[in-house]
Amino acid sequence: MKTQDQLIDDLLTLAFAEDIGDGDATTLSTIPAEATGRQALIVKEEGILAGVEIARRVFEKFDPTMQMSVSIGDGSHVKPGDVAFVVDGKVRSLLQTERVMLNIMQRMSGIATVTARYQQELAGLKTKVLDTRKTTPGLRVLEKMAIKIGGGANHRMGLYDMILIKDNHNDFAGGIANSVAAAKQWCKANGKDLRIEVETRNTAEILQALDAGVDRIMLDNFTPARTAEAVQLIRSHNADVEIESSGGITLETLRAYGEAGVDFISVGALTHSVKGLDMSFKHVD
Repeated sequence: MKTQDQLIDDLLTLAFAEDIGDGDATTLSTIPAEATGRQALIVKEEGILAGVEIARRVFEKFDPTMQMSVSIGDGSHVKPGDVAFVVDGKVRSLLQTERVMLNIMQRMSGIATVTARYQQELAGLKTKVLDTRKTTPGLRVLEKMAIKIGGGANHRMGLYDMILIKDNHNDFAGGIANSVAAAKQWCKANGKDLRIEVETRNTAEILQALDAGVDRIMLDNFTPARTAEAVQLIRSHNADVEIESSGGITLETLRAYGEAGVDFISVGALTHSVKGLDMSFKHVD
């Protein structure tokens, strides 16, 4: 299985391949090979900056001679006019890396900004906002990095690093007791040490999950009032099991779920419908 660094490197290779192909015709035809210059990353919209260190990797991968000087780092609150960093190097390199870098930084900063807004709604509570697998294919590793930069927490990276038994799994396996027992046996047989979470839809399923001995219980599509009741029930049986709320939770309803006492709230909107943060990469003297 590839590491996070390998996935990022593969992503950048693909990004350059689809954008530059066999050569940037405009830049190669208009800019002398020996020309050097400087460009600055200028923020044009208020938000949370994310992707600065990935931008550094973009420049280093394309042309290691490029020099990046950072003045505002990942996780910082930024406003229009802020200059996050400047890059010195060959003009051809500056122009050919511009769009790949901006696409990544705008996307990551947009996600970090929305995540920070959601997490702020939970200020004073123990509850953390979680991402989901509703990510852009190929960009998951960067989008989940942006979630953490914005103050949220990551759920599983994929289908391989945690067991999440959902309603379909339970229906096919013959119920929660069967699916959890099978999951534990599979982990033992394959030398895996994976946490097990079960999605529940009602009180009966919550009790079955508790009896099965899972690490986390997901309350799917519960109202805030039902969530509070479920939290009390779960805590009366097991003070240590984690509790997650999921399903149609919005910024407006988020706080009510947090106040119900859950540990996590998963929100697909953090990644699946986010607007990028506006910024530009411009020539400076």
